Amino acid sequence: MSLTKQLLDLFRVDKQLRGLRHRLEAAERFLSQQQTQLADLERTRTDLTGQSRQLRAGAANDEGEAQRLETRMVAIREQMNQTKTAKEYQALVTEINTFKAQKAECEERALEAMSRVEQSDSRMKEIEGQFEERTRMVAKALQDRDQRSSEIQDRVTELSAQRLELAKAIPASNLNEFELLVKARGDDAMAHIEMIDRRAHEGSCSACMMAIPVESLSALMTGKLTRCPSCRCYLFIEESIMNQPEEPRKRKPSKKKAAKEEVAKT
Repeated sequence: MSLTKQLLDLFRVDKQLRGLRHRLEAAERFLSQQQTQLADLERTRTDLTGQSRQLRAGAANDEGEAQRLETRMVAIREQMNQTKTAKEYQALVTEINTFKAQKAECEERALEAMSRVEQSDSRMKEIEGQFEERTRMVAKALQDRDQRSSEIQDRVTELSAQRLELAKAIPASNLNEFELLVKARGDDAMAHIEMIDRRAHEGSCSACMMAIPVESLSALMTGKLTRCPSCRCYLFIEESIMNQPEEPRKRKPSKKKAAKEEVAKT
């Protein structure tokens, strides 16, 4: 078996493995995306819960302070009824007006805080709905990932063992060069020849569509490891083309025979 055939067999096994792993990787990427979005929703929910708790506590403090000021103003009004001098009465009026202003500020802050609590609760309701939906999507994505992993596990194991055996028969230098090329080019690491005229040794690389020199094509047909001069991928010829017999050359009639045929026509 030629080195080209050995690399081609390895390449085809690798291609199958990549296809199977890409399916699993796609499922894992989708699962990761859903988990990330779920984590974002969880952080938002936690932040909203903390904000709502702080706002409620602030509103309760302001309401308590407003109530304390109201109690103080009631006591001052009772004192005002018992004052004996205008100066003392005016001092109590000034004090009660100060408390009124402070109470109004407390009540305004409490109302603003409760308004923000309502907004936070409304947003929390939306987040809860999104969180439940995303939780279901994560569970479904996890199930799909596990199912896909289970489906391909036996085939991946089989192909991995097959690849190991194929790789053992390939010289280390060629194997390293091949693996580096596959890493860089993936499925374009090897390409078949698009045969234009086999008898004339005319063909092109199916990867880059550039014409292959006659010398390179001849070397490839004799089993020599050959790379495309343009894109540097490894080249191979499909077995169906290699096994196809060449069309026989059509012999041109001799001048004497052509003359006789011409006379016969006349």
